[in-house]
This record gives sequence, structure tokens and C-alpha cells, in this order.
Amino acid sequence: MSNSNQSEQPHLIRALGRRDLVLLFVVAVFNLNVVPSIAANGGVTVWLWIISLLLFFWPQGIAVIELAHRYPGEGGVYLWAKEVFGDFHGFLSGWCYWTNNMLYVPTVMLYFVGVSVYVLGPGHQGLADNKVFASVASLTLLALLTLFNILGLGVGKWINNLGAIGTFVAAAVLIGLGVVIWSRFGTTITRADFAIPANPKFVLNSFGVICFGLVGLELASVMGDEIQDPRRTLPGAVAWGGVLSGALYVGATLTLLIAVGKNVNVLQGIVQAVTHMAESVGVGWISIPFAILLSLSIAGIGSAWMGGSARIPFVAGLDSYMPSWLGKVHPRYTTPYAALILQGCVSAILVILNFAIAGVQETFQKLLSLAVVLQLVPFVYMFAALLKFAVTESTPKGQYGRAAMFVAGLSGLLTTILGIALVFFPAQQISSLFWYEVWMVGMTLFAVGLAGFFFFVYGRRKAVRLLSLGTAAQAVPASEVRH
Repeated sequence: MSNSNQSEQPHLIRALGRRDLVLLFVVAVFNLNVVPSIAANGGVTVWLWIISLLLFFWPQGIAVIELAHRYPGEGGVYLWAKEVFGDFHGFLSGWCYWTNNMLYVPTVMLYFVGVSVYVLGPGHQGLADNKVFASVASLTLLALLTLFNILGLGVGKWINNLGAIGTFVAAAVLIGLGVVIWSRFGTTITRADFAIPANPKFVLNSFGVICFGLVGLELASVMGDEIQDPRRTLPGAVAWGGVLSGALYVGATLTLLIAVGKNVNVLQGIVQAVTHMAESVGVGWISIPFAILLSLSIAGIGSAWMGGSARIPFVAGLDSYMPSWLGKVHPRYTTPYAALILQGCVSAILVILNFAIAGVQETFQKLLSLAVVLQLVPFVYMFAALLKFAVTESTPKGQYGRAAMFVAGLSGLLTTILGIALVFFPAQQISSLFWYEVWMVGMTLFAVGLAGFFFFVYGRRKAVRLLSLGTAAQAVPASEVRH
């Protein structure tokens, strides 16, 4: 895009400095929900965090900076894939980013259930593994968050801040208690705990989940006009955001291992660890307030994800290929209520179906694994775009040179593909390998096939109908048109 075209576009106030972006990136990237399921595989996951930071997160920062610079318009992962690879690839990228949230939101509901039972006091933690209780609580929270988002109460800045503040406080308390425990009592963790296990198959799944936990820098694409001197500010903000996020992830993982060991409950691990450590240092009373704060934080994060993901069809242009009623906005609350209701219903159905054939922790892990696959598909396009620029452009047109784009693109692409492939290996909570593979392969093909149907079949039929309606309208004499 030429400089003259850029100057003609309206710009928002450039109020975001480097510090603002660093904090925003940390909030977007650091996801405390996924840490217990990763820490459950032992100390070797610390090395996976470091590898992922080097081979996936840093290339992701380069890709986001480069693509946001070349294509500064709204749309993010949808716009980038569309501009570089064509309409269908843009649609598929946006589709996967959207449908991923239909799977991720139920995992947030299950995580809420696992944490909230600690609010009831000692002796009630087992309720989180009760299918009836967990399903009723998950569906109730899902319905409430859908309603709040329709009313407009769940998409305000305050609820996002609630989730962010709660996450920061939870991480600070968790890591702070871990430091106190380590300084007073030492640790039973040895060098052997960080070695690759003899049977590493359960650890493989963690790599994809770790990559999933490190996404979030693509948010830069929707606020380019609000950043002060983005060419200088973004790279530094990405670097510091990565360092802080990586430190928080590694610190939280190590603390869980110190406090609980490998027997980490994937739903209750954070509160489980805080409760154990708090009792060891004589502040056991902190468990219930901590559980309340973390529960509110998780509900806020779930609400924000629902509100944001329901708007992706508008940003990505999915309304051109899907039923028009999905684009309806509530006449009173001006929220995308049809898309929210659809998303809530699909998420509810997935929760019910999984509860029918699996336990609570297994349901959480299956939904999370499939969400990882769909979430990482747009990143395949992002890194492939870097490679395309590096190979086809004799003179780079963006922020980085050919060598930087080639190395970042190749590293990110191979790591992303590896992360997607490894998540098809079951986590240790999975009881049946056969049904896990049926779920993963079947639902992945179904999601991609459904995207193909809407783009190639439904979209074309809709275009033909609109064209015929337009032709018919033009054929009506002006005297017969009602005003």
C-alpha cells in the first residue's frame, strides 16, 4: 500500500506506547488455564516452553509485525491469508480462528467448575469430577455468559480487566508462595525430573498445547493506528512481552511441580497447589478468597472470548458465505446476538456429547486438543506468508530482510506443523486411544469440510440468489416501485 493511500485513511489517536503494548501482550499471551495440563507431564515441559519460545513465539512476533505493516487494515489472520493466498485461504483461516473458540470456551467453563468448588470449602473438591454437577454448572455458566454478552454486559472493558487482574494476581500468589516454600523447605525436584521420560508419548501432546498458550500477538493487527511510532514500538514490545510471558509460564509450571508434583489435576491444579503451599506456611485461609478471585477471573476471560469470537464473522467477512441471519444485530443492545446464540448452542452440544462418553478431565483435554489444531491453522498461513515474501521478493517491501523472514518463516512453519501433529498424540488423561483419534481426525476434517461447504457451495448459491434478486429489481418499472 502506498504512502498516499495510507495518509488518506482515518487514524485513531496513537495513545499506545511500548509499556501499554507490553502489558497488553502479556495479558493476551499468558493463559494460566493451560498450565496445569502441561505441568502434569513433569519437568521436561520446562524445556518445551523454552524451545517453543525460541522457535514459535519469536517468529510469531516477526510475522505479526511484518504482516501488520504490509496489511494494516482490519481483519488480522483472515485479511493476511486472503491477501497473500486468496479468498478461500482467508476464509479458512478466519473460520478456524472462529470455530476454535467454540471449543475453547467449553474448556474455560470446565476450568471454572474445577476451581469454583474450592469456594465451597474443604471436602467438596470431588464435585468437579462429578459428570452431572460439572455438566449442569458448565451449561449454566455458558448460558449466563451468552445472555450477558447479548445484553452487552460481558463485552465491556471492565470484564476483560477483571479477567486480566485476576490472572495476574493468581500468578503472583502462586509463584510467590512457590518462592516462599522453596526458600523455607527446599524442593524435592531433582535433575532427573527434567530428563526426557522413558515413555515420552504423553509429553508430546504438551508441545501443541504450549504453542496454543503462546498465541496472542496477532492482536497487534487490529490496533496499528493506535500505536505510537509502530515501526519502533512494536518490536521492543513483542520482545519484552515474550520475556515476561515466558517467565510467567515457566515460573507457574515450576511452582506447580514444586507444590504438587506430576499428579497435577488439569482442572484444579492452580488452586490445588496454592492450597497445599498456603497450609504449609500457615496461611490456609487464603484458599477460599483465592478460589473466588480465580473463578471470577475465569468467568471474565470466558465472557471476553465469547464476545470477541462472535464478532469474528463480521471482521473476517464470513457473512458473505453463511446464512444472513448470523449477521443480525440486536435492535436494542446492538450486539451480534444470533452469532452468540449459535456459538453458545454449539459449545453446549460439544460439552454434552463429550460428557456422555468421557470423564470431566478427559473432556477438558479432548476439547483443548482440538482447539489447539484449529487455533494453529491461521499461524500456518502467517509463517507461510513470510516464506513466500522471502523467496519471491528480490527487494523486501516490509520491515524485515529476506534472511530474517526466511528463518522466522521456516522455524515458525515447521514448529506449528509439528505442534499440530503432536497434539494428535493423547495426553495421559485420555482413556481410549481409538476414540481420541476418531474425535481428533473426524472433527478436524468436519471443520475444514464445513468451511469448504460454506465457501464453495453455500456462498455461490447465495451469490446467485442475490444476483437474480438484483436483476429482478432492475426489471421492475419505476412506476411500480413503492416508496
